[in-house]
Amino acid sequence: MAECPKFEHLLILPRLRVQNANAISSPLTHGFPAMSAFLGLMWALERQTHALGLDLRFASVGVVAHGFDEQVTEEGFVKSFHLTRNPISKDGKTAAIVEEGRIHLDVSLVFAVNSKALQDPTQAKTIATQVAGLVSGMRIAGGTVIPSSLSVRRTAPYVESFTGDSDGQIQLFNRLKMRLLPGFVLVERPDMLTQRHNALLQKNAQTTRLDAWLSLARINYTWRSDAEKADTTQAKSDTKGKWQHDREGLGWLVPIPLGYGALTDVQAAGTVTNARNSTTPFCFVESLFGIGQWLSPHRLQKPEQLLWYGDSLPEQGLYRCRNDYHTTPVYEFDFD
Repeated sequence: MAECPKFEHLLILPRLRVQNANAISSPLTHGFPAMSAFLGLMWALERQTHALGLDLRFASVGVVAHGFDEQVTEEGFVKSFHLTRNPISKDGKTAAIVEEGRIHLDVSLVFAVNSKALQDPTQAKTIATQVAGLVSGMRIAGGTVIPSSLSVRRTAPYVESFTGDSDGQIQLFNRLKMRLLPGFVLVERPDMLTQRHNALLQKNAQTTRLDAWLSLARINYTWRSDAEKADTTQAKSDTKGKWQHDREGLGWLVPIPLGYGALTDVQAAGTVTNARNSTTPFCFVESLFGIGQWLSPHRLQKPEQLLWYGDSLPEQGLYRCRNDYHTTPVYEFDFD
């Protein structure tokens, strides 16, 4: 099974403001951008740093969300995106448009990096400032980055070294995650998907993992009478009760896209009509879905629980974003 790549340093870009990022993360989900967008940012940033001659090898990326403002109009249970008003067509009618969802973000980015140049604190500070300058000129999930002050401690980029012993790394990460408060991090929870699937199988042997995903993607309410609680034979119509949901103790769960699965074989470059790029091989894909959970950073024990990385399986036609929150051992402390 894939594991989070090893790293030596964490390069933190705190409190980035992003305007009009893509809020449609997949054909079935909307809101916070997909993690594939931030992995794409990481690789684009690595190419730009190499072009400048910087010795930085990016391994994974973590995102802390401090605030968001999805550009929607709420009308009861229905939300409608704020769309642009395009010029009318030749016949005087409104031209057809592709719906675009937008969201404003306030995020901190945490890049796991390997580099000998970052071992020197003075050089590390200079490189962090250079990287922050590059990011300010890039797009994050299609959104525009609003430059922030690099001289203010709250928004200044910095580097933390994780080359010491395990105890020192734990103490360092404990200080780091407190600097990322208040906020929330998105982690993957396939264990909860498996638990829900097993529970549904007890009721219906034909239940699939898609059914379990849909069940976790919503809040399911059921009526439970007092007679059922007391396990009596009294008629339900003669008893009182209340509606109960199945989210008790599960936290802030959300359905999320996790990457792409191939629908066709890879086509040679230039052989597919109207492809965006005629010099790159082409493949039709569909989204992969999973379950994520928003957590406060102070609940994390290791940086690997925060970080996301890409897992490419070309023989299976899969590209998947992974996070090791559920597989990372939890530290046990003895207070006696």
